[in-house]
Parts: sequence; C-alpha cells; structure tokens
Amino acid sequence: MCFGEFNEKINVVFKAILNYVSDISVTILVESLCKFVGSSDALVLEHLNIAAFTHKNLEVTEIGMLHIEEQEQKERLSSLKSAFGFSELMFLSTCNRVEFTFCTDQIVSQSFLTAVFETLYPNFTENQIETFSSSAELTSGIQAVNHILNVASSIDSMVIGEREIITQVRSAFERCRSNGLTGDLIRLVMRHTIETAKKVYTETSIAKKPVSVVSLAYHRLRDMNISLDARILIIGAGMTNTNMSRFLKKHGFTKFVVFNRTLSKAEKLAHDLHGQALPLSALDSYSEGFDVIISCTGADSHIITPEIYHNLLAGDEGRKVVIDIALPQDLDPQIIESHNVTHISVNVLQKISNENLKERSKEIAHVESIITASLEEFKQIHRIREVEIAMREVPEKVKEIRSTAVNEIFKKDIDMLDENSKDVLEKVLGYMEKKYMSVPMIMAKEILINKD
Repeated sequence: MCFGEFNEKINVVFKAILNYVSDISVTILVESLCKFVGSSDALVLEHLNIAAFTHKNLEVTEIGMLHIEEQEQKERLSSLKSAFGFSELMFLSTCNRVEFTFCTDQIVSQSFLTAVFETLYPNFTENQIETFSSSAELTSGIQAVNHILNVASSIDSMVIGEREIITQVRSAFERCRSNGLTGDLIRLVMRHTIETAKKVYTETSIAKKPVSVVSLAYHRLRDMNISLDARILIIGAGMTNTNMSRFLKKHGFTKFVVFNRTLSKAEKLAHDLHGQALPLSALDSYSEGFDVIISCTGADSHIITPEIYHNLLAGDEGRKVVIDIALPQDLDPQIIESHNVTHISVNVLQKISNENLKERSKEIAHVESIITASLEEFKQIHRIREVEIAMREVPEKVKEIRSTAVNEIFKKDIDMLDENSKDVLEKVLGYMEKKYMSVPMIMAKEILINKD
C-alpha cells in the first residue's frame, strides 16, 4: 500500500468514527430534550406547596401548639414524609409562625391537611385538628415561592422589618436538609429566597429603624454612653427582660443583679449573665447601689416605691437611669419628680415604635418591587435547572458512545493506525466530547427558557 492509499485509509477511519459518534450523540441529545418537554420530573414547580399558620389567622398560643422540638423533628417529620409520599419537606417554626413546605402531586385540600395533622399530632383532639386544617393559608407553585420571599423579607411578619426571620428561615432549611427531608426544588427556592432577602435588607430601609420596645430601649441606653462596668439591676426575669439583658451582655456590660418573684427564673437569667440572683422580696433591703434599673414585671401596682428606691440608692444621689418597660409601670411617678433620674417608659418607646413602623411601611412598595423582579428571576433559574436535570445523563452517554466506538466497533481499524494518528484521533474525539456536552446544552437552555 502506497503512502497516499494509507492516508486515505486513515481519513476513512476518522470519518467513520466521527460520523458514528456524531449521529448517536445527536440522537441522545434529542431524546433528552424530548424527555424534558414531556416529563413530569420531581422538580415540577406546581408540586411545591406551603401550609402557613400565622398571627393573621390564629392566636399565638394556638400556633405554639404546632411547634416540634428540634430533637424530635427528624423522626416525626421523616415519618410524615414517608406516610404521605412527599418528595421533599421543610418545617419552619417561630414565636408567631409555623409553616410546612412540601412537594407532592396530590391535591392539597382541607381533608388532606386533616389527615396530615392526625398523623403528625396524634394527641390533638378532633376540634383542634379541625381548627388547624381549616385555618391554614395554602399556596402552591410560583405563589408559594412568592409567599416565602415575602416571609423572609419580613413584610409578612407581625413586626415589619424584623431581620431575625431571615436567620430563622435559613436555620430551618439547613436543619431539614441535614435531616434528609429536603431535595433539589426546596434547595433552589431557599437559596434564591435568602439571596433576595439579603438584597431587601441591603437596598431598602425596611429594617433600618428599630420598632421592638426592647430594641428601642437598648438603643436609648447605648446612646447615653453608660459605662460598661455600670451596676445594673434587672427586676423581672420574663421574656422582655431576658431579651434586653442579652443585648446588654452582648454589648459588653458585666455587672448584673436579677430580682424575680420566682427565684429559679432569676437564677437561670443570672447564670446566663454571670450575675447574682435574688428573690423580689429582697429588693427593699438591697443596699449595694446601682447605676441602671431595668424593670418589667406583671405586677398591677408599683414595684419600686419611693421608699424602696431611696434604699436602693444607698446614699448615692447621682443621676440614675430607669428603663421601665412594664404596663402599668413599675416605677412610682413620685420618684421621677423627687430624684435625679432619667426615666425611659414603655409609653415613650411605643410612640417611637409607631413612628418607626410608619417609616418601615413606606418601604413596602420598594420591597415588593424587588420581590416581583426576584420571582421572574426564579422562573428562569427553575427552568435552567429543569434543563440540567433533563440532560444530566448526556455527558455519561457521550462518554459511553466514545468508549464503544474506540474499544469495540472500530477497534480493529484504530489498531491499524500509527501512534501519531491515534493521538490525533484521541484529541479530535476529546474535543467533540466536550462540545457535545457544552454547546448543545447551552443551546437547549436558551431555546427552552425562551419557549412559550
């Protein structure tokens, strides 16, 4: 065989191999696209559902009944997921909100929720199950995505602009993911939700001015430049004072004495603050002095009388600060008139809160515009992910085609080639393999994303 005939033989082999790989690869791509167009894949957005229980349709005490302790969530929610065939499930619980996000192709109705609650809460009475199954705010598909965007952006919250909700949503998702409850669709929704919420808090003033009484009280105290070694008396160990104390500890204050009617509660808060705990009855005999009093009890009369306040001063007539968050107030008004005291009352704080809420409400339109744009972005993100899932087998199929061509169908022909020709063929096949994986998939995304 002359040199020209040998080269012609190589060309024939190359063309045969490349035609084979090309024809079958195109077939695989077309099959994948057709499979996508007619598929009912697990990422179908219409399968996404949210059942929400909030302050808008239930009392906070009722919502609390739906709470599931973290250590119980994996077992109970996994059983629920299995019993109803949910492909994905997420559970969110806050002080005034409980939400179930789940993926199913079943019709979600009141009777469906009744069955869910009978399974998840076996100790509920028929009346309780009826109450919850009829009170759920149900959304599905793109409206479910819109709902969770509103929740994480805090415009669906009891207190508009409270940033804590974004942390609660993220933590709930991460917990459910680690428990093996969520999948690709909820992951996609949550990632986009967190990104959108961050954008809301960065680009708007929805959370700029504090509105909670505790937060406002802390800011007022911080603005007074009180020394971090100030002696602080905490009167009352309920949730309000507990939250206030945590603000103070985080800021660097270190000297705390906690008074409470139930000593065990005072001891618990004092332990968290590395402070001292005393019963409320010891207030009238306390003589160690103070710089700041923070008081919030449920008493129906003044806890701090002029006599008690005089004893608490221990002879120090310097300016003191009293933050009185109780209703009715714990501090006798006579004290304000006769002593050098800066008094911060809950009434003053509430007025500031109302003004700040008005300012936050002005930002709702701005937030809604961000969410509207975010919804459109999510539709694109979801569509791209659908294409990726439909075509995820393509790379492996193309590799199989190449392997079959080289190691089986054209093995004898390739064995006849010299090493240089084999190297060239390997490079050409490698190049084609990459292109068959990338170029058609990019084109498919562009076609399907713009498809009506």
